[in-house]
Amino acid sequence: MGIHATAFVHPDAIVHPSCEIGLNVVIDGPARIGPDCHFGPSAIVLGNTEIGAGCSIHSHAVIGDIPQDHKFTGAISYCRIGQACVIREGVTIHRACVEGEATVIGDRCYLMTNSHVAHDCVLADEVTLISGALLGGHVQIGRKAIISGNTGIHQFVRIGEMAMVGGVAMISQDIPPFAMTNHDGEIAGLNAIGLMRAGVTKDERDEIKALFKIVYRSGMSLERAVNLARELAVTEAGRRFVEFFDADSRRGIRRLSNRRKSVV
Repeated sequence: MGIHATAFVHPDAIVHPSCEIGLNVVIDGPARIGPDCHFGPSAIVLGNTEIGAGCSIHSHAVIGDIPQDHKFTGAISYCRIGQACVIREGVTIHRACVEGEATVIGDRCYLMTNSHVAHDCVLADEVTLISGALLGGHVQIGRKAIISGNTGIHQFVRIGEMAMVGGVAMISQDIPPFAMTNHDGEIAGLNAIGLMRAGVTKDERDEIKALFKIVYRSGMSLERAVNLARELAVTEAGRRFVEFFDADSRRGIRRLSNRRKSVV
């Protein structure tokens, strides 16, 4: 444990003494590092970055660098990482572009190799980004969602909780909670296995399935279908499904694939 002789820790940084700071690590600026964090060789932390307890930051990850946005003019902004996160080799997480705002990673998130989180993104708890996943600016990812490998998420898109986004896809519209997409980024059905693994009750799963069919298979307009689903939702999970459609959307809601058979 401790700070390797080749590491650089800025005088303004606060690093808990229980942390392990490895070979050639750079912690530059007023960063705040919680207890029991481990930094692999050549990991870099910059700016006003906060990292919670028990995180594992692997080799060549870069956290808190300035946003890749032409509008950025040096605003004071932040990057906040929750507790018990795993950030693997080559991951990049940029701080916010907007003055006083933060890019936020929740607790127990798992960001695999070479995934990218752009400025002003917000990831809820237990999100998984598989290797090569790319999030544009201002993306919001719900709890326990999984973004598969080499998938790009357009800026301002929302991904609902426990959604499963297929690999090598381009997602340019919002994906509702519990949904699953195919490799073309189209809604293909429900993430039924993920719901069971997450401990969602049978009553909740049955209701989500019924509400999904109303919204995506009834042939109604989206507005009419959501209104009906709102009236029928009685479980907490069902209400969260409907509430996703009620929230403001910059990109619109992705509809069901017309080209391939969907699976619920």
